[in-house]
Amino acid sequence: MTIGERIKHRREELGLSQDELARLVGYKSRSSINKIELGFRDLTQSKIKKIADALQTSPSYIMGWLDEEKNKIPPYDNIYPIELKKFPLLGEIACGEPIYADEDRESYVMAGANIRADFCLKAKGDSMTGARIMDGDIVFIRKQDTVDDGEIVAVVIDDEATLKRVYYDRENNMIQLVAENPAYKPLVYTGSRLNEIHILGKAVAFQSDVR
Repeated sequence: MTIGERIKHRREELGLSQDELARLVGYKSRSSINKIELGFRDLTQSKIKKIADALQTSPSYIMGWLDEEKNKIPPYDNIYPIELKKFPLLGEIACGEPIYADEDRESYVMAGANIRADFCLKAKGDSMTGARIMDGDIVFIRKQDTVDDGEIVAVVIDDEATLKRVYYDRENNMIQLVAENPAYKPLVYTGSRLNEIHILGKAVAFQSDVR
């Protein structure tokens, strides 16, 4: 295959459109990706690296220095291929002070198809480090209005969103939103203030870069 054909083949394997790949690489429109795939546009070394990163492969594969068989995952018992799925990224969510969660359905995150979630959010701040959720991690949320006591939720308060562990005190008609960092005090809501809270859903998984 040509460079363009390998790029197209890998893009389709990941379920990415030309528009999505263009955004990941930094092009303004899909026409640039279309020209590359058709072989009408030369690529610099730095652009090949960006495309390889976006396609979760190596520049060697893009250039054709590795054939398709060599690029496959080796058959070891403790290595499992990942079937990928696109999750809509709805914006950032605070892990410190609440910030506005801006819905941006043009953005997606690729992750394992086994994750039972409806959307994901990017964590911001350090209030959930005790749950191993770090600044910049992607948190996957399953939509549901109610959750069990002690679960981690994405919750909206007056058009602002935050990620916290929720605890109910039904006898006193009270909800506590608790950080996983002792530097942050619990947020306590009771009485009429409970109407300010809207649970987006339960955090079911997170994705973190290797640090």
